[in-house]
Amino acid sequence: MIVRTHAGQVRGEATATGFRFRGIPYAAAPEGALRFAPPAPAPAWDGVRDARAAGPTAPQRHREIPGLDLSAVVGDGWRPGPEYLTADVWTPDPGAGNLPVLVFLHGGAFIGGTGSAPVYDGTAFTGAGAVLVTVQYRLGIDGFLPLDGATNLGLRDQLAALRWVRDTIAAFGGDPGNVTLFGESAGAISVACLLGSPLSEGLFRRAIVQSGHMNLVRGRAELDRLTKAVSAGLGAEPTAAAFRELPTERLLGAQDALLKPGGTPDLRDTGGRDHGFGLSPFLPLVGDDVLPAHPGAAIRDGAGAGVDLVAGACREEMRLYFGPSGLLDVLTEEQAVAMLSASHPDAAGVLGRYGLGAGRTAGEVFVEAMTDLVFRDGVAELVAAHQGRSFRYDFAWQAPELGACHGMELPFVFDSLAASTSFTGPGAPAELAREVNGAWVRFAATGDPGWGADPAVLG
Repeated sequence: MIVRTHAGQVRGEATATGFRFRGIPYAAAPEGALRFAPPAPAPAWDGVRDARAAGPTAPQRHREIPGLDLSAVVGDGWRPGPEYLTADVWTPDPGAGNLPVLVFLHGGAFIGGTGSAPVYDGTAFTGAGAVLVTVQYRLGIDGFLPLDGATNLGLRDQLAALRWVRDTIAAFGGDPGNVTLFGESAGAISVACLLGSPLSEGLFRRAIVQSGHMNLVRGRAELDRLTKAVSAGLGAEPTAAAFRELPTERLLGAQDALLKPGGTPDLRDTGGRDHGFGLSPFLPLVGDDVLPAHPGAAIRDGAGAGVDLVAGACREEMRLYFGPSGLLDVLTEEQAVAMLSASHPDAAGVLGRYGLGAGRTAGEVFVEAMTDLVFRDGVAELVAAHQGRSFRYDFAWQAPELGACHGMELPFVFDSLAASTSFTGPGAPAELAREVNGAWVRFAATGDPGWGADPAVLG
C-alpha cells in the first residue's frame, strides 16, 4: 500500500484490520544546527519511502524496574538514528474519508519510551474504524532541559506532530477536524500542558489524560537549578549553542548521573514541594511561549474549553514503583515519612491522615497516599478546572502481582493484551479490553465515552 503525502510517497503494510505506516518524519532530524532548536519541517523525498519497519527512537537508556519486564510498554531502548521525530500511522483504509483520528503520546518519565512499543498496537483502533497516530518526541536533556535559546523542545515536537496530522492525515483517511490527543504518564502530562497552551489552539478537538495532569510541571527557578547542575557536570555553558556541540552519549551520561541516588539537585519550590515527587528530574517548564502561564491556571481561565476531555488514573498507581522491589513489605513508618519528606513539607501529617500509625502497614499507607498526591488528586483538579465537557474514569482492574498500578490500563486501552502478558500476567479479561478500547473510540468519534457525570469504574 502506497500513500502520497505532501512530503512524498510512503509504502506501508497490511494488518489484520487495515494498514500500518511506520517512521514517517513529521519534522526534520534534530541534528547539526537543528539540535536544541525548535522542530523544523521535514524535507521532502523522491521516490517511495519504505515505512514498513519501526524507525529510530529518541536517545535514551533502557531502564528496568527490578523483577519486572516493561519492554512491552516502554520498548527495548534506544534505536539510534538521527531521523527520530516520526509518527506511526495505523488506518483502516487510506481511501476512506473523515475517520476519527487519535494521536497518542507515550510515557516514560520524559526520559524514555517510544510510540512503537508493542502495547501501542493500533489493530483494535483501526478495526473499530479509527485512525491511530503514535508519536516520538525529544526526551531528557534534549527535550526538557531549559537552556538559553531552547525550552520545552519536547512539547514543541508534539505541537509539530499535531500540525503534521492536521496537514497530512486526510491522505490516510482521517478527518483533520476530528483529532483526539491522548497520552499516558509523561504523555498525559504533555496532553494536559497542551490543553493549557495558547500554541495548541485548533490542533485537537478532544483530549484523554491517562495518569497525568497539569500540576506536574516546574517553575523556572527549580529548573534553573537543574540546568546549572547539568551544565556544571558537563563543563558547558547552559546555552543551546554550547549543548549542540556535545555528543549524545555525554548527555546520556549526564542523565545517568542525575538519576543516581543523590544525583539530582533540590528541585523543591518555595513551598517545599517537589512537583515531580522524585520520579523524574525532567518536567515541562512554565514561563515560555509554550506555557506562558501555569497550565492549571490557564485551564481554569478557559483554555481548552472547546475541547472535550476524559481524564483518569489507576487505583494503585504507585505499586509499579515500589511493589516489585518488595520495599512495601518491609517499609517502616519512619522510612515512609522520610521518603515523602523529600517532596512534601508535611509528610508526617499527610501519611497520618491516611492511617499511618493506626494499624495499617506503612507500605499500604505509602502507596495510597502517593497515588493520590502524584496522580489522582491532580486528575480530579483537572476535571474540575476544565471549562468544557469533561468525563472521569477510575481504572480498578488488578493484575495478580502489580494490582491496578501505573500503566495497567494501557493494554486495555489498546486492546493489546496478547502483547503485554509480562505486565498484566495471564488471564487478563479480554471483555474489559474491548470495553475500554470501545469507550476511547466512541469518545473520539462522538465526544461521549459512554458514561455520565459520575466517574466510571473500569474493571
